[in-house]
Amino acid sequence: MAQTREELEKQLAALEKTAIDGDPKVTAKQHSEGKLTARERIDKLLDPGSFVEEFMLAETQCTDFGMADKKLPSDGVVTGFGKIDGRHVYVFSQDRAVLAGTVGSTHAEKIAYVIQTARKLGVPLIGLNDSAGARIQEGLSVTTAIGKIFFENSISSGVIPQISAVMGPCIGVGSYSPALTDFILMVQNTSQMFITGPAVIKEVLGETITMEELGGAKIHSEVSGVTDLVAKNDEECLAMIRRLLGFLPSSFESAPPRKETKNDPTRSLDTLEKIVPEDMRKAYNILQVIKTIVDDGDFLELKAKFARNLVIGFGRLDGYPVGFVANQPMFLAGSLDVDASDKGSRFIRFCDAFNIPIITLMDVPGFFPGKQQEEKGIIRHGAKKGSFAMAPSSSTPMRKRRCLRSRWFCAKATAGPSRRCAPARWERISFSYGRAWNSRSWVGAARSMFSISGRSSSRRTRRRPDRKKSPSSPSVSADPSRRFRSNSPTQR
Repeated sequence: MAQTREELEKQLAALEKTAIDGDPKVTAKQHSEGKLTARERIDKLLDPGSFVEEFMLAETQCTDFGMADKKLPSDGVVTGFGKIDGRHVYVFSQDRAVLAGTVGSTHAEKIAYVIQTARKLGVPLIGLNDSAGARIQEGLSVTTAIGKIFFENSISSGVIPQISAVMGPCIGVGSYSPALTDFILMVQNTSQMFITGPAVIKEVLGETITMEELGGAKIHSEVSGVTDLVAKNDEECLAMIRRLLGFLPSSFESAPPRKETKNDPTRSLDTLEKIVPEDMRKAYNILQVIKTIVDDGDFLELKAKFARNLVIGFGRLDGYPVGFVANQPMFLAGSLDVDASDKGSRFIRFCDAFNIPIITLMDVPGFFPGKQQEEKGIIRHGAKKGSFAMAPSSSTPMRKRRCLRSRWFCAKATAGPSRRCAPARWERISFSYGRAWNSRSWVGAARSMFSISGRSSSRRTRRRPDRKKSPSSPSVSADPSRRFRSNSPTQR
């Protein structure tokens, strides 16, 4: 019997209500654990009233293993677009209340579509992950759809910023996809990432381990270095995403956003003389130096507790975002080991892809020696960091290097092992040599070096025969297929 328009509208309204309200018992359980629901997270993340949901009523097409009775609208993931500080973003939020957030074919297709559309439109992508992994009831068909997520993550790398927030236990595909993105955030005590869970590990290896010990925020922020930022709760995590996005451009074709500041860009930084001691045997905290240099002391440090001998993060000069790479004399005297090399090189590649100027503050005795470092491959890992940090042609953005104190270098190609580098030699490899406190207008000098007005000196631009070699020439939007390869996850 044909249904009337009124009956169809009532049925549609009932489906929408089911999708929006979810299961009250599951919602209450999440709140008792200190977690927000998928839709609450989106509401907290985006500007009020800006979210537009897509594919709300999409459902799984699987009917095996009782799935016909378990299907629900949205299929465990909320997708759509909205705004953060007036800027468009695409977002997906996995819903733990629907089949534990497991990834089925429809679920995966929705996420792949979001990533693809974000790349085509040139807007950032934000993923709020809370998934138990692949939905095994759907068999091998789900693997094809999951492969589309990985493909879209990979070809979008270096084209648009991709931010992942792990806000619950994420197993298998729930951890693979975030690992292919640019930044990962985790929440203390409520989020975990691992390839396979404790039950499988006990069965295979006979090892008893908890989820937090296996892949909690502490492990991934201090030992593995997988996560970039750690929050105390869901609300703080979402606020961190908004803050991080404020330093990033919408795509590789756009300039980073400028923020008004009360600081004078030509101000004198006399306090640096007190922070950095001339005595080479005395350590100091490089974070104090960075926070003195940046506008309003606002510095967002990434991977703060991993490879602590190197500091990376974002700040602003005259309101324009810049990246910082700095040795930390408080740990291992600021020397470079395997972890620090990977940490620094990946961050430099990100700034390279998105035309973010880089400031390098050097106070380094060289690479950390020892049998353990050699076994881990310090030559291979250190070469990645060294090539990006030293060779002007290795990365796109303009950079300002400042040697804070007289340093030592371990490569025979410069001054020989354990010999002090002469200033003339530093100049030949394009380093600006000198103590930071000698410049009384440090910020102004750095600003003039960068061309921070949104024009980035690009090696690809300089290589084009039809363009002048003038540093004032605006950067050319490169082919995305070339740009993402220089920042692809396979090179990380």
